[in-house]
Amino acid sequence: MRVTRRAERTTSPSSEAKSVASGTASATGGMSWDFFVPVCVGDLVKTGGINQYVVQDVVPPKQLPSHLSKFKAALRSKGPLCVLEHFDTGYSVLQHCNSVELGVKEDTLESLIQVVSGLAASLPALLLSTSISAAERKEKLNAVKMSVYLLCKLTETLESDSCRQSIITAPGKGGKKGKAGGEGLLQWDCERERVLQALIQLLQLDIRSLWNLSLVEEEFISCVTCCCYKLLENPTISHVKSKPTRDGIIHLLGVLIKKYNHLLGASVKVIQLLQHFEQLSSVFAQAVSVWSTEYGVRGIIGEVIREIGQKSSEELAREGSGVKAFASFLSELGTLVPELMIPNISVLITHLEGESHAMRVAVCELLGEILVRVLCGDGLDESGKADRDRFFDTLQEHLHDTHSHVRARVLQVYTRIVNSKALPLCRYSELMELAVGRLMDKSINAVKSAIQLLAAFIAHNPYSCKLSSADLKKPLEKETAKLKEMKEKLEGRAPVAVIKASELWAAMEPELLVTVRTELEPTSETEKEQQQEEEEDGGDRDVEEDKEEENDRATAVKIAQYLRVNKYRNATLMYTLALIFKGSDEDTSELSQNLPPTPQKEAEKEGEEGELKKQEMLVQYLRDTETFALQVERAISVINSMLYWKTTSVVQEAVQFCVTVCEFSVANSVSGVRKMLPLVWSTDAAIKDAVVQAYRRLYLNPQGDTVRMKAQTLVDSLSELMVDASLGTIQCLEEIVQEFFGSSSNLQITVVQVLWERFTGKRETSGLHRRAAVLLLGMAARAEREVVLSNLDTLCSVALGEKVTEDFLLARDAVITICSITDHVRQSKGAPFRLPQDHQLFTCLTQAVAEGVVIEDPYWQSFMEQAVRLIYFLAESPDQLCSRLLQRSSRLLLDQISEGGEINKDAGQTQDGSQESGEQGEQVNCVCLAQLLALCGCVAFWQVSHLERSVSAELRRRRGETEEREEKEKGPSSKAKQAANESAMEEELGLIGASAEDTEAELIRKICETELLAEENLLCAFLPLLVRVCSSPGRYSHPQLTTAACLALSQYMMISPSVCEENIRLMFTVLERSTFPVVRANGIIALGDLTVRFPNILEPWTQNLYARLSDEVPSVRQTAVTVLTQLVLKDVLKVKGQVSEVAVLLIDPEPHITSLALNFFNELASKDNAIYNLLPDIISRLSDPERGMTSEDFNTIMKQLFSYITKERQTESLVEKLCQRFRTAKTERQWCDLAMSLSLLSMCERGFKRLQECWECYSDKLTEPGVYQPLLSITAKLRRGAKPQFKAQVDDFEKRLTAVHTRGLENVESPEMDEENQRQGGSPEKTVTHTPLPARGRARTKRGQAKPSVSSRGDESFVTPRKTRKAKKPVITFSSDEEEEDEEDAVMAENETPKVTTPIARTSRRARLRN
Repeated sequence: MRVTRRAERTTSPSSEAKSVASGTASATGGMSWDFFVPVCVGDLVKTGGINQYVVQDVVPPKQLPSHLSKFKAALRSKGPLCVLEHFDTGYSVLQHCNSVELGVKEDTLESLIQVVSGLAASLPALLLSTSISAAERKEKLNAVKMSVYLLCKLTETLESDSCRQSIITAPGKGGKKGKAGGEGLLQWDCERERVLQALIQLLQLDIRSLWNLSLVEEEFISCVTCCCYKLLENPTISHVKSKPTRDGIIHLLGVLIKKYNHLLGASVKVIQLLQHFEQLSSVFAQAVSVWSTEYGVRGIIGEVIREIGQKSSEELAREGSGVKAFASFLSELGTLVPELMIPNISVLITHLEGESHAMRVAVCELLGEILVRVLCGDGLDESGKADRDRFFDTLQEHLHDTHSHVRARVLQVYTRIVNSKALPLCRYSELMELAVGRLMDKSINAVKSAIQLLAAFIAHNPYSCKLSSADLKKPLEKETAKLKEMKEKLEGRAPVAVIKASELWAAMEPELLVTVRTELEPTSETEKEQQQEEEEDGGDRDVEEDKEEENDRATAVKIAQYLRVNKYRNATLMYTLALIFKGSDEDTSELSQNLPPTPQKEAEKEGEEGELKKQEMLVQYLRDTETFALQVERAISVINSMLYWKTTSVVQEAVQFCVTVCEFSVANSVSGVRKMLPLVWSTDAAIKDAVVQAYRRLYLNPQGDTVRMKAQTLVDSLSELMVDASLGTIQCLEEIVQEFFGSSSNLQITVVQVLWERFTGKRETSGLHRRAAVLLLGMAARAEREVVLSNLDTLCSVALGEKVTEDFLLARDAVITICSITDHVRQSKGAPFRLPQDHQLFTCLTQAVAEGVVIEDPYWQSFMEQAVRLIYFLAESPDQLCSRLLQRSSRLLLDQISEGGEINKDAGQTQDGSQESGEQGEQVNCVCLAQLLALCGCVAFWQVSHLERSVSAELRRRRGETEEREEKEKGPSSKAKQAANESAMEEELGLIGASAEDTEAELIRKICETELLAEENLLCAFLPLLVRVCSSPGRYSHPQLTTAACLALSQYMMISPSVCEENIRLMFTVLERSTFPVVRANGIIALGDLTVRFPNILEPWTQNLYARLSDEVPSVRQTAVTVLTQLVLKDVLKVKGQVSEVAVLLIDPEPHITSLALNFFNELASKDNAIYNLLPDIISRLSDPERGMTSEDFNTIMKQLFSYITKERQTESLVEKLCQRFRTAKTERQWCDLAMSLSLLSMCERGFKRLQECWECYSDKLTEPGVYQPLLSITAKLRRGAKPQFKAQVDDFEKRLTAVHTRGLENVESPEMDEENQRQGGSPEKTVTHTPLPARGRARTKRGQAKPSVSSRGDESFVTPRKTRKAKKPVITFSSDEEEEDEEDAVMAENETPKVTTPIARTSRRARLRN
C-alpha cells in the first residue's frame, strides 16, 4: 500500500488514470506524488519529502509468488502502467534477492522487461500528441522511472549472482550443481540481451519531454549507466560469445551520451574501468569508435585521450595504474579511427618521454596506424606532409629506444608501413641503414623484427634489386659523366652578365673629364709643334686605317688621336666620346628588343633543360639503387651468419629472409640458400623443418603451364644450386630432394627425363649443368635404383667413353652417380649386389684411370679416387681388377719413360731420380709418377676397407644363413629341448657367435698383416719407392710428388701395425719438417686416422700432433684443431695438459680458427669436470716465461675457460689449487697470472673461506700490484649483495690485503702472530708466521726451516693445511696432474711434483731486496 508523508492516499491510481484519460480532472487534481530514483535501495522505505513516493509494504519472501501472480495479471489486463500499483512487489524482490528462489527473480525480470517494452511501444503516440496533460505526463514519467529503476537494479543483482556462480562452478568441477549453474548462466546471457534491447528501445525515444524543462535527473541516468558498467565488469565480456551483450551495452551508452548528456561521465568511467579491468581495453576501444562515428560524439575521443595524456610518469609507474590497459586501448582505438586521433595526438606525444615503455609502444603504434591509413599518398597538403615527416622522425628516434620491447615494436610498425607502401622514397635509404644496424641488437625480438623489416624492404622496394652494387657501379659512372658533360655544355651557352655601357660611362665620366682637360691644353711651344706634326701624321694614318678596317676599335683609336692633337673642344669631345662609347651597345639592345623571339631556339632550349632534368633523375635513381644494393648485400651477409645462432626463432627468421631474397632474385641471394642447407641435419626439429620447407618452396614447387615447363624450371633451379657445390652441399641436398624423387608423380618422371636429355647432350647445355644433371640423377637413383641401373650403358658411353680424358669432372660425377646404386650407399641387406669383372663399366673405368696416369690433368686424381671406390663397391673380386689396373698404369708410365716422354723443364719441376724398375738414367715426369703413387695409396686404402667391411659383412651373412639352415633342419624334439634350456642355450649361442666373430676378425687381420704386402702382391713393390720419396725431400722436391707420396704412405700404414710402426717416425718427421703446408695438413689428417686405428702405436707421439697447433700457416692450424677436436671428443686421445695449445688458438688472428677452438671447449665442457681438471695445468703452461705470452692474451683465454666453471665445489677446489701454485711459481709474471685467474672465478662464500685459509701461499706476493689488484677485485665482487656478517669478513680481509701491500708482510703480521703465539704458550722467536684462521691443530716449524719435500709427503702434496677434523674431507684433485685413470683419487704425479717446496713463512720481497 502506498502512502505519502502527509496523508493517506484515498484514490487509486487506476481511477486517476481513468479521470485523466477522460479529461475531467484538472491539472492539479491528478496524481499527487512523484517517484524519485533513490541513491540506495533502502532509501525508498524511509520517509521522504512532500509528495515523494515511499514504499510502505515490503512483501515477505514466502508471499512473493502470490504477489507476482497479481503483478502478471495486472500487466495482462492494464498494461505497463500497472507498475504504479505493483512497484512494491518488484521492490520486495530486490530486498530479498539473496533469499528468494531463482525462479521468482526470473519471473520478476520477465515482467519488468514486458513493462519497459510496453512503455517503449505506447509512449511514441503520447510524445507526438500536443494535448498531453500534466497528470498524464507525471503518470507516464513515474511509470518510466519505476520500471527502469527496478529493471536495472534486478539486472545488476542477477549479474552478480551469475559471476558468483561462474566462480563456484569453475571448469574442471563436474556434478549436478555445475551443470545447473551452467544452464542458468546460458539463460542469463540470453535474458541480459533482452534487458538491453528493451532499455535501448525506451531510451531512444525522446522521453526528455516527460520531465519539466526536458531536464532529465542525473539519478535516472546514473541508474542506467551503473547497470551498463556493472555488466562490463564481467570477465567474459570481451569474449566472442558475449558480442551481442557487448554491442547492446555500447549502443545503450551511446544513446545516453548523445541524448542524455553523459559525455563527461562516460569518459571518466572509461578511465576508471580501464585502470581496474585490463580486458576492457578492446571493448572500450570499440565503444569509443562507435560513439564517435555512429553517434557523432567525437568529443568523447578528446576527453578520454586528454585524461590519459594528463597522467604523469610517476602515476603510470605505480602498480595497478592500468598502464597496460591504456596502452592496449590506444593501440586498438588508433586501428579503428586513426583519422580522429590526429587532433589529439599532441596530448599523447608527451608519453614518449615517459618511463612507461608500454605507453611508448602504444603511441608509436598509433603513429604508425595514422601514417599507414591517413597520412599517406601523394595528395597530402603541406600541413599533412609536415605532420607525416614529424611522425616519421618520432618513430625513427625510437628505433634507438632504451627498452628492447619498444625497439622491436617500432620495427614492426615500420614493417607494416613498408608493406602498405606508405614509406616515402626519400626515407628508404636512411631507414634501411638503421634496420641493418638493428641486426646487431642485443634483444632477440628486435633482431627478429629487423629481419622481417628487411624482408619487407626487399619485397616492396622501388629499385631493381636483381643487380649487385658492382653491376651498378659502371652504369652510374657512365651516366654521371654524361650528366656532367650536359651541364658543361649548357653552362657554355649561357649569357654572361654584362654591365650596361651607360652605367659604366656614368661612373668613369668625372675622372675622364679631368684627364681630357689636362691633356688638351699645351704647356710649351715645343708641345704645340709636336701636336701639329702629330696632327698631320694622324690624318695620314686615319685615311689608311679607314681603308683597312672600319670597326669600333679603329674608331676608338681615331678618337684618341684627335684628342691628342686637340682638334675639338672639351664639351664636344666628351659628348662625342659618350655617344661612341654607348652608341653601339644601345643600338644592339634596341635591335634585340625589336626582334621577335625565335620559337625554334626557345623549343631547343626547353628541350635541353628537360633532357638535363631527366638525366639528373636517372643519376639520382642509380645512386639510390646502388645505395640500396649495398645495404641489401650488407644485410644478407649479417643475416647469413645468423643461420647458425643457438636461438631457434632467429634461425627461422633468417631462413625465411633467405627464401624472400631468393624469390625476388636479389643478387648474391643463393649464398644464404646454400649456407642454410647443412641445417637439414640440425637436431632442432623446428629448424630442420624450416629449411626443408624453404627448399620445397624455392625448388620443388615450380611454376609453369605444363608438366614439361615445370620440370625444366625445377631442373634449372636445382642445377644453379649445384653449380660448384661441394660434396657436403650435395649430401645435404640429397636429404631434401630424395622425398621428391621417391614419388611416382608425372612431374618426377618428367624431371628424370629432362635430366637424361641434359646429360646426354640432346639439349644444348653447359658442362656445369651436365654435371649437375648427372648428380641429380644419382639422387633419384637413391629412391629408385632402376633410374641409373637401366641406363648404365648410357652413362659409360657418354661420360666414360673415348672422350673421358677431355672432361674428368663429368666422369667423376658420373661415377658418384653410379655409386648410388651400390649396397654401401643404399645400406641394403641380403645378398650383395655386384657386377661381373668383364662388365663394360669396369672396362671403361680401368682404361680411363690407366690412361689418365700419364696425362697431366688436375682433375684426374678426384676421378681416380671415386673410380677405385666404385670398383671396390660394385665389382666381383675388385682386388684382381685393381691389381691389373696397377700393372697397366705402371707399364704405361714405364713406356713413357723408355720412349723419352716429355720432361718437365721448369725449375724444381724435373727430378733426376729414376724409377728402380725402369732403365738406368731415364727421367720420369714427376706429375705422372705422383699420380701413380696416389693410385697405389688409394688401392691400398680401399683394399683394407673392402676386407673389413664387405668381406667381413659377407662372412657374417653367410654364417647367419648357415645357422638358420641348421635350425630348420633340426626336428621338433630338438626345439623342445632348446625351449627347456632357453637361458643356457642363449648364453651358449652368444658365446659361439662372439667366438665366430672373433675368428672372422682375426682372419681379416691376418690377411692385412701377411698377404696384402707379401712379395707376390703388387702393392708391396711400391712401398720402398714411397719411403724413398718421403725420406729424401731434397732430391724429390716436387710439391705434387711429395704430397702424393706422403698421403700414399699413410694409406699403406693403415694396412697393418707392423707397417705403421716401421714408418711412424718418418711420418712425423715429414709432418714437422716439410716445407709444404699441404703436406703437413694431409699428414695431420692421416695421423688422426692412424690414431683411431692403432691408438697404442700413436699414443707416444701425441705431443707432436699438438705441436701442429702452433704451425705458422693458418690452414695447417685449422686442420690440426679440427682433427684433434674429433679425437678428443670421441675419447680417442686422453685429454692432458697439451690442451693448452688449443687454448692458445682462442686468440688466433684467424676468426675461423678461433671459432673452432671455442667450439672445442664448448663441447669439452659438456663432459663432466673435463675443463675443471685441466685448468691448473693450462694456467701453468700458459704462464710459463718461456712461452712469452702477454698478460692481455692470457686474460682473454682465461676469461673464456673460467666461464665453464659453474659449480660451487669446483670453484672452492680451484681456489685451493691455484693458491698452492703460488709456492712453485718462480717469476712475478706467474704470480700475477695466478692472481688474475683467481679473480676470474665466480667466488662464493666457501671459496672465500678457502682463499683465507691459503693466506700463507700468496701473502708474501701482495707487494706486487699485479697480485694485489686482482685479489682486491675479488673483495669488491663479494661485497655486492652480501649479508652484513659476511660483508664484515670481506672488509677485514680487504684491510689485511691493503696493509700487507703497503707496509710488507713482516711489518704487518709479525706482532699479531707473536701475540697469538704468546697466548698459546709459544715463543715468537721459534714460531713461524701463520694465518689466524687455520692456526689451531697444525704443527709449527721454526723460521727458515724448510718443510718436508712434496715427494716425501706423497698424496698430500700441495694440499692446504687444514684444521683437524673427525671425518677426513675428500680431496678434489685433477686428472691433468696425474696419469691414473681414477680422477676422484688423483694427485699430482711424481714427475710433476717439485722436490723443494717454498717455506710457508718467508720474508717479503722488499726484505729480500734489502738483503
